[in-house]
Amino acid sequence: MHIVITGANRGIGRELHDRYTAAGHDVTGTSRQGGEFATLDVTNPDSHAALARELDGRPVDLLICNAGVYLDKHENLADGFPAAMWADTFAANVTGVFLTVQSLLPNLQMDPGAKLAIISSQMASHTRAPGGSYIYRASKAAALNLGRNLAVDLAPLGVSVGIYHPGWVKTDMGGDAAAITVEESAAGLIDRFNELDRDSTGCFKTYDGQDHPY
Repeated sequence: MHIVITGANRGIGRELHDRYTAAGHDVTGTSRQGGEFATLDVTNPDSHAALARELDGRPVDLLICNAGVYLDKHENLADGFPAAMWADTFAANVTGVFLTVQSLLPNLQMDPGAKLAIISSQMASHTRAPGGSYIYRASKAAALNLGRNLAVDLAPLGVSVGIYHPGWVKTDMGGDAAAITVEESAAGLIDRFNELDRDSTGCFKTYDGQDHPY
């Protein structure tokens, strides 16, 4: 199975990359810096075009849109959340997902059972609205909405779409106080990706298999 993982250089993306590689799959991990990974800046259309050329003619069985940013964690309502931060966050967390899917759509179509996994967050849900982190919450809600609509449009092409909350994970983004380890999150997500099929396309699930309210 050929698996493409964006943001594979650290955190959950790195753990997914390493687990799939150890299991014998053909894994293309991406990062903005390149290096041991394929170069992809998800905010840059030219970078997407370059990756599409690199993968031209290769089926993608599973595309995991994992790359994202959380820039407004410590902003305050009185004078924070600058406009540029909104633009940068949506460029990575929403537009970046769309451009990844769009540029690799020919590769996904080469496998009649291909899967698309979008890493969103429980913070996307209207049931999780305690205030703060306005930009991140809005971007992850938009990624959830994007995934739901992609599920409709990709269904006739045989591509199943799942949107996932990876848990509150001990990463640079989640912090040391988070509830679960990267290993726990990745193991659960892999199980969820394995379960994804045409009957469950459009699902919003937690890493441990619970249906999450939209």
